[in-house]
Amino acid sequence: MEAPESQVLSDPEQDPEPLLILSSLDIFVFSLFSGVLIYWFFFRNRPETAPEIKTLQATPTVAQPVRETSFIEKMKKTNRNIVVFYGSQTGTAEEFANRLAKDAQRYGMKGMAADPEEYDMSELSRLKEMSNSLAVFCMATYGEGDPTDNAQEFYDWMQGADDDMEGVNFAVFGLGNKTYEHFNAMGKYTDKRLAELGATRVFDLGLGDDDTNLEEDFISWKEQFWPAVCEFFGVEATGEETSIRQFELVVHNDVNMNQVYTGEVGRLRSFQTQKPPFDSKNPFLAPVSVNRKLNKGGNRHLMHLELDISESKVRYDAGDHVAVYPTNDTTVVSRLGERLGVDLDIIMSLKNLDEESNKIHPFPCPTSYRTALTHYLDINNPPRTNVLYELAQYASDPKEQESMRKMASASPEGKALYQSWVVDSERNILSILEDLPSLQPPIDHLCELLPRLQARYYSIASSSKVHSTSIHICAVVVEYTTKTGRVFKGVATNWLKNKIVTDNGHTPTVPMYVRRSQFRLPFKPSNPVVMIGPGTGIAPFMGFIQERAWLKEQGKDVGETILYFGCRHRNEDFLYQQELEDFERAGVLTQLNVAFSRDQDHKVYVQHLLKKNKEHLWKLVHSHNAHIYVCGDARNMARDVHAAFHEIAQEAGGLTHAQAVDYFKKLMTKGRYSQDVWS
Repeated sequence: MEAPESQVLSDPEQDPEPLLILSSLDIFVFSLFSGVLIYWFFFRNRPETAPEIKTLQATPTVAQPVRETSFIEKMKKTNRNIVVFYGSQTGTAEEFANRLAKDAQRYGMKGMAADPEEYDMSELSRLKEMSNSLAVFCMATYGEGDPTDNAQEFYDWMQGADDDMEGVNFAVFGLGNKTYEHFNAMGKYTDKRLAELGATRVFDLGLGDDDTNLEEDFISWKEQFWPAVCEFFGVEATGEETSIRQFELVVHNDVNMNQVYTGEVGRLRSFQTQKPPFDSKNPFLAPVSVNRKLNKGGNRHLMHLELDISESKVRYDAGDHVAVYPTNDTTVVSRLGERLGVDLDIIMSLKNLDEESNKIHPFPCPTSYRTALTHYLDINNPPRTNVLYELAQYASDPKEQESMRKMASASPEGKALYQSWVVDSERNILSILEDLPSLQPPIDHLCELLPRLQARYYSIASSSKVHSTSIHICAVVVEYTTKTGRVFKGVATNWLKNKIVTDNGHTPTVPMYVRRSQFRLPFKPSNPVVMIGPGTGIAPFMGFIQERAWLKEQGKDVGETILYFGCRHRNEDFLYQQELEDFERAGVLTQLNVAFSRDQDHKVYVQHLLKKNKEHLWKLVHSHNAHIYVCGDARNMARDVHAAFHEIAQEAGGLTHAQAVDYFKKLMTKGRYSQDVWS
């Protein structure tokens, strides 16, 4: 409103000359007119502008605080000299970063854990402005050598950075898995790149291997890391080995239940009022429309689920992953409450004692202990050594306390005891509490120490070209007996199994979002594709085959589509048998090769069938630009398949072993040999 008004008032002043020839009457009329305008402008609007002044005055009381994006300024403001950044996909790297930041206090320093996604990482060169400063990076590698979602921008920055890092001190611990081709790629790259930019490496790169014992690797690295840091900065450890609480308990006796979290990942009441876009912090509650058992026999339970996304605006492509947020077994949660002798329905908050921390709560608060243990905390996996160390003080039996402290130590005996008694025996927190009767920790401290329950990722078993309003999942229920005689149940698969579709009007739902993948069909449909996916590794290939069938219906020139599938018995676990045989009869599947490993005396696996067809496979790969896709177990199957292709290149292509290895490395670089594997 004000802009046009000011324009009207200023118009007569644009050309002052005409005023000199006006009569006194004209001047009087003009003055009268101007006076009316001035009165109208200043006094008529006064009642309207008063509320605006009040609004401006009220704004500071309701404005949200601006998030600090400068970690340098935050470190200066809070008198910290160590920052521990984490690239984390499943929460482990974040957990390690928090442990290192907490450890700093024991060595006379002050640290903070930081998510690189939340800060301006181009400020890293400014770290030299603080004396005795250090940046530590706990970097996990995701997929095929990729950065985690929260480290993607930092990785992009490193690739293009030319900053002078001289005077910046750093150390890196990488989290990876040796069963993958690009073991610890992100940790190695971060360490190498920072050194190239002139930063000073305070301690050697640590390489954690989740295929063996990631916790042991981390403990061994940090036991040498801290003395090296103390020596580098010329400081002495304080020797404090006491438990340091990070959060304080606040019990809410009188609280509005509409303000209490009941399992939401991010926004309060987001499950009651769903608002797109949907992502990791705002999952969509997808109704389960189909949940059927796939196998015809055997003692396992393989299942096919369909999630209805018609009301979500969620989009996906064949090859993408669907992430689901499971909940823990309510029976186990109740048993934990009984063992600790607490009322799980108490409403509480855990509040960070460090008021400057971005992480105000370890999980959404306020909430009940029951909700925290059901939705937010990992109570099923064996707890890490730092949890045992912190809980040991609550064991009244000296022998039990000593045993817990030993398992949390870096000594060879302690590591061996932790490996056998906790890891190999698969004792979760409930099992440990049951087997150590004198251990009686406060439940709030236990909730502070347990890691967050993470989303689970599944390869989508459908194509959006055919199923635009649903996402399909293929999974096997994890359930077996451990060395202690207890039954271990996989959290997510048992939770999904119980999402039963009934006719009584109740529709089960699954909190989910889509994570994009690089596992993609060739841009040209005419390129042949060779898919190798035994067991539930067939999942993404159901989407690929559906899409190739759709392309064929559209009149596209579709190349050879070959599937190598493996299972135990034809009559038990030949997943999607009817659909696959129908695709073969329709000419969509050029070849359907199935290895039934236990239907004969000698084991037959997919790699054996590959070698049987070596001439044709080599021709497709070498002469017809075929794309190879492998999905399933990384530890054995993916390695064996890779080795089989090396042999095929040698026997059918006449390459030496070294040439064959190099040949398939180049195919990977070109995106023509893709893997979607897990261990």
